[in-house]
Amino acid sequence: MRLVNTRERYGLVAIALHWLVALTVIALFALGLWMVELDYYDAWYRRAPALHKAIGILLFLVVLIRIGWHSFSPRPQSIGGGIEVTMARLVHRVLLILPLLVMFSGYLISTADGSSVDVFSLFEVPAIISDIEGQEDIAGDVHLVLAITLVVITALHMLAAFKHHFIDRDATLRRMLGFHART
Repeated sequence: MRLVNTRERYGLVAIALHWLVALTVIALFALGLWMVELDYYDAWYRRAPALHKAIGILLFLVVLIRIGWHSFSPRPQSIGGGIEVTMARLVHRVLLILPLLVMFSGYLISTADGSSVDVFSLFEVPAIISDIEGQEDIAGDVHLVLAITLVVITALHMLAAFKHHFIDRDATLRRMLGFHART
């Protein structure tokens, strides 16, 4: 398999970035839902949010790399036509930008009190925007709504891939799994 995309198939870099982002988003969503239910005396009360924040910061960097790769790498020819291709392009753009908005709102929650975000003791991301009245609550509400929206759009994206594979019987899903597209 080639590292770079061609007009017929995705390369290893695009495939790896796609699946890394997708699986991490789902894992962070699950972790986020679980950690907000923890009580003060739970052993994970402080560890889970720290893990969520650190992975979120790293994912932000990966998404920036993915956007850069997406911008400069050719994409395989679209399968389908008309409205289906237009919708696919729109959804792909949303799935590139929406994770950044989710993570930025999470950053605003974490830094509302002026604290920096520690990333596995490797580096810290300083609080640039803080001390805005109600910042933590507003950013928390926005973060939740955007995260739910991201997961719903991701689920619809996944259903569309299954539709292409099982109903249309085209190569859309096979290409993103790294298999050679059938002719």
